[in-house]
Amino acid sequence: MNEKSKQRIDADNAFLRIQTQSMVRDRILSESDTIAQTRDANTARLRDLRLQKETQAREAAAAVPPKLIPR
Repeated sequence: MNEKSKQRIDADNAFLRIQTQSMVRDRILSESDTIAQTRDANTARLRDLRLQKETQAREAAAAVPPKLIPR
């Protein structure tokens, strides 16, 4: 009674193969999403730093009085 038919064994193997492929696909997609989120966060951080630096440079340039050119 414990013995399974060849057809049942083949069906179980096919199911396990498909299930494994699905799990691998899900893991890859999850890793890709994590990488994309990390990249986007890093890009936003670097953009903020660049904008702060540009703002400081503009403020510093505005604080310096223009030089008079002697005639």
